[in-house]
Amino acid sequence: MDEPHSGQPGSVLITALSRVVAQGGLLAGIAGVFVGLIIFGDLHVIGAMVGFAAVIAAVAVLPAGVVTVTQTVEAARPLVAVPDNSVFVFADALNDPCFVLDRRSVVLHANPAARRQFPTVISGNPVTFALRNPELVQAIEAAMRTGTTRSVELHETVPSETWEKVVVAPLRRPGLDWFVDEDRQLVITFQSLTELKRVDALRSDFIANASHELRTPLASLLGFIDTLLGPAAKDAAAREKFLGIMRGQAERMSKLIDDLLSLSRIEMHQHVRPTGSIDLAGLLREVREGLMMQAKVADVEIRLSLFDGPSTTTGDRSQLYEVFENLLDNAIKYGSGGKFVEMSLSPAGRPGFQHLVTVIDHGPGVEPEHVPRLTERFYRIDADASRKKKGTGLGLAIVKHIVNRHRGQLSIKSKPGEGMRVDVFLP
Repeated sequence: MDEPHSGQPGSVLITALSRVVAQGGLLAGIAGVFVGLIIFGDLHVIGAMVGFAAVIAAVAVLPAGVVTVTQTVEAARPLVAVPDNSVFVFADALNDPCFVLDRRSVVLHANPAARRQFPTVISGNPVTFALRNPELVQAIEAAMRTGTTRSVELHETVPSETWEKVVVAPLRRPGLDWFVDEDRQLVITFQSLTELKRVDALRSDFIANASHELRTPLASLLGFIDTLLGPAAKDAAAREKFLGIMRGQAERMSKLIDDLLSLSRIEMHQHVRPTGSIDLAGLLREVREGLMMQAKVADVEIRLSLFDGPSTTTGDRSQLYEVFENLLDNAIKYGSGGKFVEMSLSPAGRPGFQHLVTVIDHGPGVEPEHVPRLTERFYRIDADASRKKKGTGLGLAIVKHIVNRHRGQLSIKSKPGEGMRVDVFLP
């Protein structure tokens, strides 16, 4: 059956009815409005019916428009997500060593300070592969198990004596329980206590030993001052003699204080390896020239032997000068009976070292039981003889700490009647 032509009356009626049906919801709402006006307002029923009929007629006559309701909703701004590596960036800004570990104690990140101080710790490996201190391992395990911060103090003696305060702290993410967070992390920070500990040790040494060493010359000075103020006030000869002795005692105290300060400075930086370049052969020549007058007064010959190969090493020139000056000075003072001392530079012949400096005297030597203690502070075999030769008991202690700072080794050998041999191995 053919559809009616759009211009025919039947077609117009069908179109009008379809428009009314399509707007049924709208018409129902309008009808409700008219009913409300009849019930609560003054609108008459007939007027309402006429008005509603007019609305229906308008809907039937007017073309159906497509009403598009567009709701513009401002796009929600995404929350600024903290990047996963933000803690790494923060760790890199710290001056102290810092590690970031995952829940299996695997190193996720090490800041530059940590890589310098702990070069054996590799990202991607458990931190305990390189740092095996039991107290540190226990602190990491406890922090991971309990989700609380742990703090320990680590004391290491190799390659040099150091102290570190280590804080192991859980890195908690907002809104996540520590124990169910599969991506939980730990942050480990290291703070050096080495300088503080060494200051404390120096203070203890000074109180225990230096005060004793200073008491004798101070007592002598007070006694001579009292004598000069009293019985010898007008005795020119006695005054000159006593003033000479007082000067010697004052020099002894000054030397003691200088050695204590030198030892303090060395210990403060013992854990920091020197970076300068030094020609050992030239340095040893300078040391010999500096002590030639002292050797002449003691009637001792200094024999220097240098090999022809390269003699450059890494170190602190002033400190190494102090090492060899101390050793040669001791050899002249305590080995003068042998009439000559030897100082030589040769290849080390030992793995990990390149140079060997040896100082040998041919004096009386010492008993073997004293040798291990010669590098202790204020240790003397014969205290009276040492004081007469203006020794402070700190020379070999200074030598030991300087050699340790240069990652070298010190060896002392002696037997009664055979003199003493001191070997310094340097990288």
